[in-house]
Amino acid sequence: MAGSDGESGSSSRMKKLDKLILKAFAGPFLLTLAVVEFILLTQYMLKYLDDLVGKDLGAEVLVQLLFYFAVLLLPIALPLAVLLSSLMTFGTLGEHHELTAIKTSGISLTRILRPVMITSVSLALFAFWFNNTIVPKANLKAFSLLWDVRQQKLALDIRPGVFYSGIPGYTIKVNDKLGEEGDVLMGIMIYDHTQGTGNMRVILADSGRMFTRFGGQYLGLELFRGQSYVEQPDSRSRSGATFIRQAFNRNMITFSLKSFDLNRTKTELFAENKMMKNIPQLVAFIDSLQKRLRTERSQVPHLVAPYYAYLRFDTVGQAQNRRAELVQVPDTRLPVLNAGVLEQATNRARNLKSFAGSTGERLANLAKESGNYRIEIYRKYVQSTAILLMFLIGAPLGAIIKKGGLGVPILVSILFFIVYYILSIMGEKYGREGVMPVSFGMWMSTLALLPFGLFFLYQARNDSGLLDWDLRRLLPAWLRWPFRGYKKTL
Repeated sequence: MAGSDGESGSSSRMKKLDKLILKAFAGPFLLTLAVVEFILLTQYMLKYLDDLVGKDLGAEVLVQLLFYFAVLLLPIALPLAVLLSSLMTFGTLGEHHELTAIKTSGISLTRILRPVMITSVSLALFAFWFNNTIVPKANLKAFSLLWDVRQQKLALDIRPGVFYSGIPGYTIKVNDKLGEEGDVLMGIMIYDHTQGTGNMRVILADSGRMFTRFGGQYLGLELFRGQSYVEQPDSRSRSGATFIRQAFNRNMITFSLKSFDLNRTKTELFAENKMMKNIPQLVAFIDSLQKRLRTERSQVPHLVAPYYAYLRFDTVGQAQNRRAELVQVPDTRLPVLNAGVLEQATNRARNLKSFAGSTGERLANLAKESGNYRIEIYRKYVQSTAILLMFLIGAPLGAIIKKGGLGVPILVSILFFIVYYILSIMGEKYGREGVMPVSFGMWMSTLALLPFGLFFLYQARNDSGLLDWDLRRLLPAWLRWPFRGYKKTL
């Protein structure tokens, strides 16, 4: 009974400890995730700022773009949030000596890290599912909407002294704009191109008033004290044209603003892009590309054979004919060179070279396209594994440096994330260009930082400082004898 009570009490204490650590981790994680997501989203929106400004898109379209881009950036934000929150959590526990007190009670560091480790594994699994299921759909919605936004015209913006041709069929110029909302125009000139006759229809007015009509679907332009000029071809006139001038005190012109509406393209037209596919779809597409690549490679010898045979048989026959054309000269045999044969041979060799070059380029493009789709598959795995990698770096490192807050953890997190990000870009680029295998290029950043995480975990388990290391403990027992009595401290 006493033993069972002791075990239940120990289990209860461990559960309380796990809740304490998870509670300490949850707050910084949610805060850092929101901050990282905001920073990445701001940087992403600045990238497309030129496509959004001046088009009067409305709040609904902007909110949709922000939401879709936030979804796309979540798998990138999760690793950095886990790294920063792990550093802050265990750094704060170490700074307040809570970590030392827990270790003194006989609980190992790996047991202390367990609740956050389980949380990180759950986040990695969630990130993989999210990356494979939600992100392709968000990509489809986001980039189809972005395409439509890019195709939309700029909002109506008539500036003084500048010819404005944003309204189809018209070119408008005003000398000045008055009024609080700039709706009073002075010195108006309108070229009417709706008849397809060039600048033969012109309207001039001293002033005018601009306003929208019918729920904003049309622009009304009320003109005052003006004249309209229409040039008409006339074969009876010496100049070949006649002018019709008509004065008015008030004239109303209505322009359609339908061309300024956001027209949505069917999302199915973008569905074939690699960013819009999940892993099974990517695998199926890669299989079809590989099958096509193997088929074209096997056909190359059969396609080259006619060129080679035609070139060889023709030149052999011409060579036999040239033997009969040898001219006998004392002590010398001079062949009569046939310029036509050489020209034909040169042209056919050039054709063969061109065919080989185009075929090789086509096969290389197919192989490169297959590599690009493989990169998208590896990306889903690598971004998910990055969460575990950042936990492995952040949690032990926080226990070592014993600094919480937003100072040292942010600096360390940014340092490691920049290194990881640069290595990821380099590996993806080298894999895309065929400098190294795609698999190695995509996993290069993880493989490069994994030893740091294992080293930090080793140091934290042995209660050693970050730069305090004993070389003997890193070697097996049978290799320690040369380093007997040797310890390096920086």
